[in-house]
Amino acid sequence: MLTTRDLNRAMLERQLLLRRTPVPALDAIEHLVGMQTQEPQAVYVGLWSRLEGFDAAELSGLLEERKAVRGPLMRSTLHLVSARDMLALRPVVAKRLETTYGSSHFKRNLEGVDHDELRAAARSILAERPHTRAELGNRLLERWPDRDRDSLAYAITFLEPVVQVPPRGLWGKTAQATWTTTQAWLGAELDPDPSVDEVVLRYLAAFGPATPRDFASWSGMTGAAAIFERVTPRLRVLTDESRRELYDVPDGPLPDPDTPAPPRFLPEFDNVLLGWADRARVIPDVHRDRQVGLVGRPTVLVDGVVAGFWGVNDGTLEIEPFAPLAKADRDEVAAEGERLLEFMAPDAAKRDVRFA
Repeated sequence: MLTTRDLNRAMLERQLLLRRTPVPALDAIEHLVGMQTQEPQAVYVGLWSRLEGFDAAELSGLLEERKAVRGPLMRSTLHLVSARDMLALRPVVAKRLETTYGSSHFKRNLEGVDHDELRAAARSILAERPHTRAELGNRLLERWPDRDRDSLAYAITFLEPVVQVPPRGLWGKTAQATWTTTQAWLGAELDPDPSVDEVVLRYLAAFGPATPRDFASWSGMTGAAAIFERVTPRLRVLTDESRRELYDVPDGPLPDPDTPAPPRFLPEFDNVLLGWADRARVIPDVHRDRQVGLVGRPTVLVDGVVAGFWGVNDGTLEIEPFAPLAKADRDEVAAEGERLLEFMAPDAAKRDVRFA
C-alpha cells in the first residue's frame, strides 16, 4: 500500500524534481511526454528546475532546428514536445481536440460550412507560409465572406495538426503566435498507426502510479478504463491508502518516502500541477481552494508539495507562501530563488528575493 508521501516521492523522482538530472533537454521533454506551454517562456523554468546545467539556448536551438515544436495536444492545450512525439501524439488526441471544437461557439458560428473543404483550404494556405490566426481568418473569409473570421481560424487550430513556429517560444523573445501545419514544418507525415497503449505506458513512467481517471485528466481522452484493462497485463497493480487500485510500469521507481526533497520553483501550468485527477500527492487538501495549477500562477514546492506562489518583477523574486515557513525551509527557498534569478534575470542591475 502506498501512502500519499510515497506517491509524492515517486512523482518527484519521475518528474526529475528530486534532483537535477544531467540529460539533454530533448530527452527530458520526451520522458515527460511533453510540457504544457501556454506561456511560451514557462517551459524554460520547468527545465531549469529539472536539469543539471540547463542553458535556455539549448531549448531555443531545438525549436529553431525543428527538433522540438509547440502545438495543441493533451487537454486541447499547447504543449512543447519533440518533433517525433508531435507526429506520434497528435493522432492519439485528435478526437479530444475535435470534441472540444464541437462544443465551442466557434463550431456554432460555422454551422452549414463544409468542414472538409474548410480544412483543405487552410492546409493549402498554411503550406505557403506560416500565418497568424488573424491572417489565416482573413484568407478564409475570401471563400466564406459571411462567416466569423476568428471562428474560421480557430476551427483549423482545433481540427488540423498545427504548430506554432519561432520566434514565438524562443527564450527572451516575444512574437505573435504564428501557425503552420505539422507536416509542412517537420517535412513528415503523422504516425499512421498511433498507439494509445504506448502513451499510457509513457504516462505511467512519468506520472505513475496512477489510475485510469488520472490518465484521463492528464490526456483529456475518454475511454481510459478500457485502455487500462487492455494494458493491465503489462503493468503492476498497487493500492493507495483509500484502497484504490493504482497502475504502474513494472520498473517505475518508488523512492524511500523519507528521501529529502529540495525546494523547486515551477512555472504556471507545470506537469506536476495537472497530471492527475487526484492531485493530493502534490497539492495538500488545505490548499485546494487556491486553484493551484488552474489560475496561471507559478508555484514553489517545499518538501515536495506546493507551498506558495511566486513571480519575478524587475529583478525581484516575490514569494507568497501559503503559510509561514520554518527557518530552514525559508533559507533553502531563498537560496534556490537566488539561483532562479541568476537564470531568469542575469543582466538585472539588482536582484532580490522577497517573501510576502
